[in-house]
Amino acid sequence: MVVRVVSLTCALAALVATVPAVADAAGSCPEQPTAPVFAPWGDGAQYKLAPDGGFEAGASGWSLHDGAAVQDGNEPFQVGGDADGSSLSLPAGAEATSPPECIDLAHPTIRLFGRDDGGALSTLHVSVQIRTLLGWTSLPVGALGAGAQWQPTAPVHVLVNLLSLLGGGQQVRFAFAATGGDWAIDDVYVDPYSKG
Repeated sequence: MVVRVVSLTCALAALVATVPAVADAAGSCPEQPTAPVFAPWGDGAQYKLAPDGGFEAGASGWSLHDGAAVQDGNEPFQVGGDADGSSLSLPAGAEATSPPECIDLAHPTIRLFGRDDGGALSTLHVSVQIRTLLGWTSLPVGALGAGAQWQPTAPVHVLVNLLSLLGGGQQVRFAFAATGGDWAIDDVYVDPYSKG
Protein backbone atom coordinates (compact mmCIF):
# COMPACT_ATOMS: atom_id res chain seq x y z
CA MET A 1 0.00 0.00 0.00
CA VAL A 2 2.80 2.43 0.92
CA VAL A 3 4.59 1.64 -2.35
CA ARG A 4 1.44 2.42 -4.33
CA VAL A 5 0.94 5.76 -2.55
CA VAL A 6 4.57 6.75 -3.12
CA SER A 7 4.38 5.69 -6.76
CA LEU A 8 1.19 7.68 -7.30
CA THR A 9 2.69 10.74 -5.63
CA CYS A 10 5.85 10.48 -7.77
CA ALA A 11 3.81 10.05 -10.94
CA LEU A 12 1.69 13.11 -10.14
CA ALA A 13 4.79 15.14 -9.29
CA ALA A 14 6.37 14.13 -12.61
CA LEU A 15 3.19 15.17 -14.41
CA VAL A 16 3.28 18.58 -12.73
CA ALA A 17 6.94 19.04 -13.69
CA THR A 18 6.31 18.24 -17.35
CA VAL A 19 3.22 20.37 -17.95
CA PRO A 20 3.64 23.77 -16.24
CA ALA A 21 2.49 25.54 -19.40
CA VAL A 22 -0.80 23.65 -19.27
CA ALA A 23 -1.48 24.82 -15.72
CA ASP A 24 -0.50 28.40 -16.56
CA ALA A 25 -2.63 28.45 -19.69
CA ALA A 26 -5.63 27.03 -17.85
CA GLY A 27 -5.72 29.91 -15.39
CA SER A 28 -5.22 30.14 -11.65
CA CYS A 29 -6.75 31.57 -8.51
CA PRO A 30 -6.84 35.32 -7.85
CA GLU A 31 -3.79 36.60 -5.99
CA GLN A 32 -4.47 37.53 -2.37
CA PRO A 33 -2.38 39.22 0.34
CA THR A 34 -0.35 36.91 2.56
CA ALA A 35 1.75 37.08 5.72
CA PRO A 36 4.19 34.76 7.54
CA VAL A 37 1.76 34.25 10.44
CA PHE A 38 3.47 31.05 11.65
CA ALA A 39 7.01 32.51 11.60
CA PRO A 40 7.25 32.51 15.43
CA TRP A 41 6.98 28.71 15.21
CA GLY A 42 9.70 28.30 12.58
CA ASP A 43 7.41 28.30 9.53
CA GLY A 44 8.33 31.12 7.16
CA ALA A 45 5.66 30.29 4.55
CA GLN A 46 3.32 33.04 3.40
CA TYR A 47 -0.31 32.26 4.38
CA LYS A 48 -3.70 33.76 3.61
CA LEU A 49 -6.72 33.45 5.88
CA ALA A 50 -9.39 31.01 4.70
CA PRO A 51 -12.87 32.58 4.26
CA ASP A 52 -13.86 33.70 7.78
CA GLY A 53 -11.05 31.44 9.02
CA GLY A 54 -10.84 33.49 12.21
CA PHE A 55 -14.60 33.04 12.90
CA GLU A 56 -14.95 36.75 13.64
CA ALA A 57 -17.99 36.97 11.34
CA GLY A 58 -19.78 34.13 13.13
CA ALA A 59 -18.47 31.38 10.79
CA SER A 60 -20.08 33.14 7.84
CA GLY A 61 -20.42 30.71 4.94
CA TRP A 62 -19.31 27.73 7.05
CA SER A 63 -21.50 24.64 7.43
CA LEU A 64 -21.66 23.56 11.10
CA HIS A 65 -23.03 20.19 12.24
CA ASP A 66 -23.58 18.14 15.42
CA GLY A 67 -22.76 20.85 17.95
CA ALA A 68 -20.08 22.83 16.10
CA ALA A 69 -20.51 26.49 17.07
CA VAL A 70 -18.69 29.80 17.28
CA GLN A 71 -17.61 30.57 20.84
CA ASP A 72 -16.06 33.48 22.73
CA GLY A 73 -12.32 33.25 23.18
CA ASN A 74 -9.54 33.51 20.61
CA GLU A 75 -6.26 31.67 20.28
CA PRO A 76 -3.95 33.67 22.58
CA PHE A 77 -1.32 34.58 19.97
CA GLN A 78 -3.77 36.93 18.19
CA VAL A 79 -2.22 36.28 14.76
CA GLY A 80 -5.33 37.71 13.08
CA GLY A 81 -5.21 40.93 15.13
CA ASP A 82 -5.62 42.17 18.68
CA ALA A 83 -9.37 42.72 18.20
CA ASP A 84 -10.09 39.04 17.42
CA GLY A 85 -12.21 37.35 20.08
CA SER A 86 -13.81 34.21 18.59
CA SER A 87 -12.97 30.61 17.78
CA LEU A 88 -14.88 27.50 16.74
CA SER A 89 -15.96 24.83 19.22
CA LEU A 90 -15.98 21.26 17.86
CA PRO A 91 -17.33 18.81 20.46
CA ALA A 92 -16.62 15.13 19.83
CA GLY A 93 -18.60 14.09 16.75
CA ALA A 94 -18.99 17.66 15.44
CA GLU A 95 -17.96 18.74 11.95
CA ALA A 96 -17.37 22.10 10.29
CA THR A 97 -16.89 22.76 6.57
CA SER A 98 -15.46 25.99 5.20
CA PRO A 99 -16.97 28.00 2.36
CA PRO A 100 -15.64 27.15 -1.12
CA GLU A 101 -12.40 28.79 -2.16
CA CYS A 102 -10.03 28.53 -5.08
CA ILE A 103 -6.81 26.55 -4.84
CA ASP A 104 -4.37 25.71 -7.60
CA LEU A 105 -0.94 24.10 -7.96
CA ALA A 106 0.58 26.79 -5.77
CA HIS A 107 -1.51 25.86 -2.68
CA PRO A 108 0.44 23.13 -0.89
CA THR A 109 -0.70 23.36 2.77
CA ILE A 110 -3.24 24.53 5.29
CA ARG A 111 -2.48 25.30 8.92
CA LEU A 112 -4.49 26.45 11.91
CA PHE A 113 -4.53 26.75 15.68
CA GLY A 114 -6.12 24.07 17.83
CA ARG A 115 -6.86 23.03 21.38
CA ASP A 116 -7.97 19.55 22.42
CA ASP A 117 -9.61 18.59 25.72
CA GLY A 118 -9.95 14.92 24.84
CA GLY A 119 -6.53 13.52 25.65
CA ALA A 120 -4.19 11.41 23.56
CA LEU A 121 -6.92 9.60 21.62
CA SER A 122 -8.67 12.76 20.47
CA THR A 123 -8.14 13.58 16.79
CA LEU A 124 -9.10 16.34 14.39
CA HIS A 125 -9.66 14.82 10.95
CA VAL A 126 -9.07 17.16 8.01
CA SER A 127 -10.57 16.57 4.56
CA VAL A 128 -10.64 18.51 1.33
CA GLN A 129 -13.88 18.50 -0.62
CA ILE A 130 -13.46 18.98 -4.38
CA ARG A 131 -16.21 20.18 -6.68
CA THR A 132 -16.50 17.78 -9.62
CA LEU A 133 -19.03 17.25 -12.39
CA LEU A 134 -20.83 14.82 -10.04
CA GLY A 135 -20.91 17.19 -7.07
CA TRP A 136 -18.63 17.46 -4.03
CA THR A 137 -16.14 14.64 -3.39
CA SER A 138 -14.34 14.41 -0.03
CA LEU A 139 -10.71 13.29 0.31
CA PRO A 140 -9.01 12.91 3.72
CA VAL A 141 -5.70 14.80 3.90
CA GLY A 142 -4.69 14.65 7.56
CA ALA A 143 -5.35 13.77 11.19
CA LEU A 144 -4.14 16.22 13.84
CA GLY A 145 -3.47 16.04 17.55
CA ALA A 146 -3.09 18.91 20.02
CA GLY A 147 -2.92 19.56 23.73
CA ALA A 148 -5.13 21.29 26.27
CA GLN A 149 -3.46 24.64 25.49
CA TRP A 150 -3.78 26.53 22.19
CA GLN A 151 -0.99 25.75 19.75
CA PRO A 152 -0.40 25.82 15.98
CA THR A 153 -1.09 22.49 14.32
CA ALA A 154 1.33 20.78 12.00
CA PRO A 155 0.98 21.87 8.37
CA VAL A 156 -1.49 19.71 6.43
CA HIS A 157 -0.36 19.04 2.87
CA VAL A 158 -3.14 19.34 0.31
CA LEU A 159 -2.02 17.01 -2.49
CA VAL A 160 -5.47 17.32 -4.00
CA ASN A 161 -4.30 20.56 -5.61
CA LEU A 162 -2.63 18.45 -8.31
CA LEU A 163 -6.11 17.89 -9.72
CA SER A 164 -6.17 21.55 -10.74
CA LEU A 165 -4.15 20.53 -13.80
CA LEU A 166 -7.48 19.44 -15.21
CA GLY A 167 -8.72 23.00 -15.43
CA GLY A 168 -6.77 25.72 -13.65
CA GLY A 169 -8.06 26.87 -10.26
CA GLN A 170 -10.14 24.32 -8.39
CA GLN A 171 -13.02 25.10 -6.01
CA VAL A 172 -12.54 23.27 -2.70
CA ARG A 173 -13.89 23.26 0.83
CA PHE A 174 -12.01 22.20 3.97
CA ALA A 175 -13.79 19.95 6.49
CA PHE A 176 -12.78 19.46 10.13
CA ALA A 177 -14.25 16.64 12.25
CA ALA A 178 -13.51 16.02 15.94
CA THR A 179 -13.36 12.46 17.26
CA GLY A 180 -12.58 11.15 20.74
CA GLY A 181 -12.74 14.52 22.48
CA ASP A 182 -13.73 18.17 22.34
CA TRP A 183 -11.75 20.54 20.12
CA ALA A 184 -11.53 24.26 19.49
CA ILE A 185 -9.97 25.64 16.31
CA ASP A 186 -9.12 29.14 15.16
CA ASP A 187 -7.33 31.06 12.42
CA VAL A 188 -7.45 28.59 9.52
CA TYR A 189 -4.82 29.60 6.95
CA VAL A 190 -3.82 28.45 3.45
CA ASP A 191 -0.29 28.72 2.04
CA PRO A 192 -1.04 29.91 -1.52
CA TYR A 193 2.44 30.37 -2.95
CA SER A 194 4.68 27.64 -1.47
CA LYS A 195 7.31 30.14 -0.36
CA GLY A 196 8.04 28.49 2.98
